[in-house]
Amino acid sequence: MPSSRPLRSDARGNREALLTAAREAFLTGDADAHVKEIARQAGVAVGTLYRHFDTREALVEAVYRQEVDELCAAPGELLDRHAPDEALRRFLLLLVEHAAVGKGMAVALESIMATDSPVFDDARTQMEKALDRLLDAGTAAGTLRHDVGGRTLLRALGGICAMRPTEGWRDEAAHITAILFDGLRFGGPVRPAAT
Repeated sequence: MPSSRPLRSDARGNREALLTAAREAFLTGDADAHVKEIARQAGVAVGTLYRHFDTREALVEAVYRQEVDELCAAPGELLDRHAPDEALRRFLLLLVEHAAVGKGMAVALESIMATDSPVFDDARTQMEKALDRLLDAGTAAGTLRHDVGGRTLLRALGGICAMRPTEGWRDEAAHITAILFDGLRFGGPVRPAAT
């Protein structure tokens, strides 16, 4: 099992190269990419791969966790550059793109679905918190309705993101997301005035 000690800079570089090579392989549809090929693409030996990831499933899980971590770091950056409602709109589109990444990785992810890995529950929790942060900012600014939480919004997006990947599905998903976003801005119940 990989150590929990901080990695030296060369080991950290090797780990990042492995994650990048694996991500590229999975996203291009090569879900069955052999670890030897991933190691070769990363410029390291297979033994180095196994020092970082004791199984292929551990590598798949690490790639997916990295995707989710990067995605869920976006709200802070978006709120720094945009009004809360615009930050939410952009994040919703990032979630649709994340679904596209997930579709590219779907076969690879199947290898960890049968395990007791908490990776999917953890990802949902992170995404709900990211959405809550944006919704709270929009509510505070008075631009978003106050009666929708991150969990509910993520469930609504689930239907959009589960669309069958046919030609033009991203455009259709973006259009449906825009309709959902409009519903978050307009027609919400008025928050009762403080007494």
